[in-house]
Amino acid sequence: MLDTEVITKERSHSVTFPSKAFAARSATSGLGPFTIERRTPRAQDVQIEILFCGVCHSDLHQVRDEWNAVMPTVYPCVPGHEIVGRVVKVGSAVKRFKEGDIAGVGCMVDSCRKCPSCLAGEEQFCENFMTLTYNGEDKILGGVTYGGYSDSVVVDEAYVLRVPNGLDPAGAAPLLCAGITTYSPLRTWNVGKGQKVGIVGLGGLGHMGLKFAKAFGAHVALFTTSPKKTADAVRLGADEVIVSTDNAAMQKYSGSFDFILDAVSADHDLNAYLQLLKLDGTMTLVGAPSKPARVSAFNLIMKRRRLAGSAIGGIRETQEMLDFCGEKGITADIELIKIQQINQAYERLLKSDVKYRFVIDMASLR
Repeated sequence: MLDTEVITKERSHSVTFPSKAFAARSATSGLGPFTIERRTPRAQDVQIEILFCGVCHSDLHQVRDEWNAVMPTVYPCVPGHEIVGRVVKVGSAVKRFKEGDIAGVGCMVDSCRKCPSCLAGEEQFCENFMTLTYNGEDKILGGVTYGGYSDSVVVDEAYVLRVPNGLDPAGAAPLLCAGITTYSPLRTWNVGKGQKVGIVGLGGLGHMGLKFAKAFGAHVALFTTSPKKTADAVRLGADEVIVSTDNAAMQKYSGSFDFILDAVSADHDLNAYLQLLKLDGTMTLVGAPSKPARVSAFNLIMKRRRLAGSAIGGIRETQEMLDFCGEKGITADIELIKIQQINQAYERLLKSDVKYRFVIDMASLR
């Protein structure tokens, strides 16, 4: 976030160019063609031709204004915060990128850079709130920010990520949200060899959590309500698959997990999983159900268990995650779609009918 005086000056001197996009005009309109204005690059800016953009479940929530109480949607809304593209222009002060580089943009495009969280490299917890990639306050042009369902984006170099050579750019796009959202808590709680780790849900987040936990050397169990997902879970690295609706199977694992990552956004019973943690075990939520969850105090008290939450990661950690994926060849399992299929993709997303992340080929917009 810039000082008010600087913001005012930059707004008065901003030059823009048109960019093709898909936008929602209301909570019920669906998405359709729209033209937005992007700022021409300042000295510190990178202009990116968007090649691929992942479809996050939060895009659907935001487009339909389902988070109104916390984060009301401003229309028109152009979603998309899993962006991978080609650098086409850089400002005179840019040092880390050049034209032709493959670069990424995640869930934020700025923060205050001054608070303790920002100074610690945890910009996602900015005490003055990060500038979201879309539906955030655009402190340069005014109005709101527009996301990756568009053909271009202009972002300050400090919030642009390097995508390692060799990573499939389409499969890398979901790493900018689903990837870092699951990587960060696994790193924060030091998941690794000798630990038994549970992943709840095999969706866009869960399948990435499963890949990372396995890559870190843990013994990994996948919890699912669907026995049909067993083969896929094993393919992705699960050592065990536990059907969470089978009470006898769940009781068998009581008190046996060091760490559980809950990646489910639908309403579900947290207590059933808390009971599976060992002494001092931790369960971390990265899914965001719309309703508050009921938690029994005794499920925490009796074994000094912890229930925690985690949100994406800072720029430094996100780059660390991308570099790790480059070394290990890790990308998301995706289904590539055209932008014209986005409304149908949202309906399928509601039914969990995707393995495991939709990614838009933005060439379909040009």
